[in-house]
Amino acid sequence: MGDRRNDFDRAALVHLAELLRVAIRVSGDRAAGEDLVQETYLQAWRSFDRFEPGTNCRAWLYKILFYVHWQRRRKITREPRLLELDDTVESTLRFDPPTPDGLTAGAVKAAFDRLPEPYRTVVMLTDVEELTYREAASALGVPIGTVMSRVSRGRRLLRQELAAIGSAYFEPQASGRKAGHRDS
Repeated sequence: MGDRRNDFDRAALVHLAELLRVAIRVSGDRAAGEDLVQETYLQAWRSFDRFEPGTNCRAWLYKILFYVHWQRRRKITREPRLLELDDTVESTLRFDPPTPDGLTAGAVKAAFDRLPEPYRTVVMLTDVEELTYREAASALGVPIGTVMSRVSRGRRLLRQELAAIGSAYFEPQASGRKAGHRDS
């Protein structure tokens, strides 16, 4: 028992802070995120005998976390999961506006928070948490191509959100000055 616990502590607990950060982000609430991480570690402990030492424990924990999160959402909403959108035509005819300079961290966070959940999750895992596409696919239980598609679309949607925020923030006012412009 002592060896199993030490092995679990060494392999799994080192990822606690980053799992908590992601759990808070996907649940939208600190308390719900903490509950999600607690349930994730409980499930991981219960199935630790099936974990193969030397494999990627971080990805394994993410997979459990997202499984628990989806189970909770399914219980609450009682709705089936949405099917992946087909954006073949849309991707061939699109304009990606440039991302303006000078946006605040709050503006970037607000734009990120407006992304639809499937895209927000994969962008967070790959661009913020720096998981590989393969690790993100494993964590989410989806094919790697789905992750690649969602990352691409999520980044594009984020650029569009940032451009919209930037144009609203920097559009000329009646006085001829730009909003956000300060006189020296």
